[in-house]
Amino acid sequence: MKELEGLNEYGLLKVVAVRSPKQAYVSAEKIDEEWEALRFYSAPNLAESLMEHQRFVEKLESAGAQVIRLGGDDGLTLDAIYARDALLVSPKGLIMCHMGRKGRRGEPAVNAAQLESIGYPVLGEIKAPGTIEGGDIIWLDNGALAVGQGPRTNAEGIRQLQALLGGDVEVHVVPLPAPDHPEDVFHLMSMISPLDKDLALIYRPLMPESFIAWLEARGIAFVEVPEEEFIPMGCNVLALGPRDVLMLDRLPQTKARLEAAGCRVQTYKGDEISRKGEGGPTCLTRPLVRGA
Repeated sequence: MKELEGLNEYGLLKVVAVRSPKQAYVSAEKIDEEWEALRFYSAPNLAESLMEHQRFVEKLESAGAQVIRLGGDDGLTLDAIYARDALLVSPKGLIMCHMGRKGRRGEPAVNAAQLESIGYPVLGEIKAPGTIEGGDIIWLDNGALAVGQGPRTNAEGIRQLQALLGGDVEVHVVPLPAPDHPEDVFHLMSMISPLDKDLALIYRPLMPESFIAWLEARGIAFVEVPEEEFIPMGCNVLALGPRDVLMLDRLPQTKARLEAAGCRVQTYKGDEISRKGEGGPTCLTRPLVRGA
């Protein structure tokens, strides 16, 4: 069985799973049926989304990552393009989430079955009434993670996660603000993206002081996203390696601040695969193996 190494969000990205719009969006008819109910800003263009996603994957591969392409299933929605949310990684194997959004609850089994078939062990699953989604989980290292408690991840889901992880992992719970609409998403990774073992990108106005203090006690400094680039997902940045990051284009202030902090920054066009469904590069990827 394969080992899920490097439990962090910033080490060299070695293996990552993604799902193409070909398997998530499927057809113009499916897009037309679902986009409004899923609260996409507008209907994605399938042809454009395929080109955007291919270029996005090429950037992952150019960074040295092995990219696993997840398959489709009749029960998946447009949201399935956001591969991070359905599964968690842990020292002992994958954990299947019980998604906060009901329409996504078929995703964990589909994704886990494919990854288990190629050698990735499954440790367990979160069960109702617990809910948890991958965008609310951030590993700092093999012994510490932060979990956002909010609209998609509840206290029972966190309790079950702690039980699966055991006493060797410190779990810091971060209270999250409620979104404007109950079907909207606000994950922990909406306001923080680790960049290195001692650096994170944050949107400070929404960060609880207790969380700031916990991170600072671990030696982590911050790059702050400006107010005007928070809603356009300036805080959603994927580390390809330490201080080597991939972010959405047209976020010039955040990009400049990252570069001033010593980061190498690449951008991608995500009008169809990111902006319309409000899911940035961390949402599009389920990292499986990173460097320690």
